[in-house]
Amino acid sequence: MDSLSRVALIRCPDYDPQNVSIAVNRGIELIGGAKHFFKKNKKVLLKPNLLSARSPEHAVTTHPEVFAAMARLALDHGCRVFYGDSPSRHNLKIAAEKSGIAAAARLLDIPAADFVTPVTISFPRGILLKQLTVAAAALDSDSIINICKMKTHAFTRITGAVKNLLGCVPELLKADWHVRMPDIRHFAAGLIDLAMALPARLHLMDGIQAMEGNGPSGGKPRQMGVLLFSTDPIALDAVFCRLIDLKPEYVPTMAPGKEAGLGTFLANEIELLGDSLAESIALDFQVVRRPAERAIQNYFLPGFLQKLISPRPMISASACTRCGICIESCPVKPKALFRSCSAELPRFLGKNCIRCYCCQENCPEKAISVYRPPLARLVHG
Repeated sequence: MDSLSRVALIRCPDYDPQNVSIAVNRGIELIGGAKHFFKKNKKVLLKPNLLSARSPEHAVTTHPEVFAAMARLALDHGCRVFYGDSPSRHNLKIAAEKSGIAAAARLLDIPAADFVTPVTISFPRGILLKQLTVAAAALDSDSIINICKMKTHAFTRITGAVKNLLGCVPELLKADWHVRMPDIRHFAAGLIDLAMALPARLHLMDGIQAMEGNGPSGGKPRQMGVLLFSTDPIALDAVFCRLIDLKPEYVPTMAPGKEAGLGTFLANEIELLGDSLAESIALDFQVVRRPAERAIQNYFLPGFLQKLISPRPMISASACTRCGICIESCPVKPKALFRSCSAELPRFLGKNCIRCYCCQENCPEKAISVYRPPLARLVHG
């Protein structure tokens, strides 16, 4: 890279509106200033993380105070502001209401954007995808402000700036990504193509209260007390990794993102601004500290060997309420989960499972985790 990627780390102890506003304004000034990002009459799309209809204390979604602070900044500079996302479960209206984002948007008179209508574009310089289908609103804007949430993820290790942009793909098409790209390397390359094709100019990570453990929806809230800002989504995600003592190269989007020129994860190519990184590092943050694992779909291996060597979702019988959402969330056909009656605990059909962990991501009861058999640990480390 010709110059260093700048990432601002700003300490913020809580979601008090004044504290958040001061932190957001400080972070934006450090990486270029509000006048650089917000121009009068320009159309700005705010893209929070609205994974599902969960209230803010669960740390599943972007906190409404962080959303509101960024929205006010854009409005104060004369921008035409909209917001949207395509949740994995529920629709935008339901998820936004439950998360508090809709209430914040109403107070500021910010309308929801069209995240249902698909638009297909040609993208010849894509690493993997030469054609992309995204939500109409993602392209009908001068810039996207990507307001992601600091969380772990079973498939990609973390949910950060790059992964959050997958929400610009309409809900009904997101499952198709996993079916078309079950290999983690291909999925990561697709995410990089999407990030390069979208007009995402600024990335803000809400890490005041993060999620550790069984993320992105079944983990535990963890107080981190930080907000991260950057124009480089790879660098921002890399700083998140260093905050939780995770090697950035273990996240599958890092290498292809740097190779494609989207950004950098190398510490000597990132300029850290604001508060001390060292004072915010959480060495005991619960995250899988090994490379994201490829799904082993070797059809030459007998079924029992695949079962012995492949990580897989595991359902807790005591936590499962038999709601069937995991079965609905499974993107493959035939399904990798099944049951003979509604009272039965869902079971996995290993040969159909592509290890996308959509079932784990969408389980409302935190009943699904990722089990790694002993042989899988030996193979993957």
